[in-house]
Amino acid sequence: MIEAVGALPAAVNPLDAGSLLAAFGTVGIAVVLFAETGLLVGFFLPGDSLLFTAGLLCTAGTHGDSRLSLPWVLCAAAAGAILGAQCGFVLGRRGGRVLLARSRNRHLLAGIARAEELLGRYGHAKAIVLARFVPVVRTVLNPLAGALDVPARVFTLWQVTGGLVWSVGLVLAGYLLGSSIPSIDTYLLPAVGVIVVLSLLPVGIEVLRARRRAARARRVARASGGRRGEDPMP
Repeated sequence: MIEAVGALPAAVNPLDAGSLLAAFGTVGIAVVLFAETGLLVGFFLPGDSLLFTAGLLCTAGTHGDSRLSLPWVLCAAAAGAILGAQCGFVLGRRGGRVLLARSRNRHLLAGIARAEELLGRYGHAKAIVLARFVPVVRTVLNPLAGALDVPARVFTLWQVTGGLVWSVGLVLAGYLLGSSIPSIDTYLLPAVGVIVVLSLLPVGIEVLRARRRAARARRVARASGGRRGEDPMP
């Protein structure tokens, strides 16, 4: 475990998965995922790309001596994701909506709205699992669930399920890709870029849906206003 930490570089870029792994190794995976899923200040951290890149670095021959241990990475990823979500839930239960209302960050506010929509549309179980795969939403849904008094047993069961599927799944996806492609080092940056783009797709799709709903609501409002303004038939 100690050798996974490695030497710390002069500067660490918290938005870059490679920089975080080079600086903190396996320990950094658990810390970053805990912060992203349990603390509102961690919404900007690169959870998806970090997990995928960690899986790549577990493959033989990747980045020479910087190879990580797959069992340790899987344990760190699962622990960070599960403990972080549970911490967020406890904070939300104790602080209530006051904790969320203090935020003025537009990304967090959008995430809160999306999390509330998921809970309303899919119910507790499915929303908690789906939120794991949506950046920012996976940060705010946990304290929101606590604030909304979601039963602790229900939340714990489904956050553990979603946390394992998300964290283990992305690590293994990176590991399998690295194992199947020779000289994966050459394609590391493009591969991570693809993961980042894919992780942002749900957000982009939701933005388009929101715009369409808003446009539809405006059309309905204009049509209703026009009908009210018409003179009654003689």
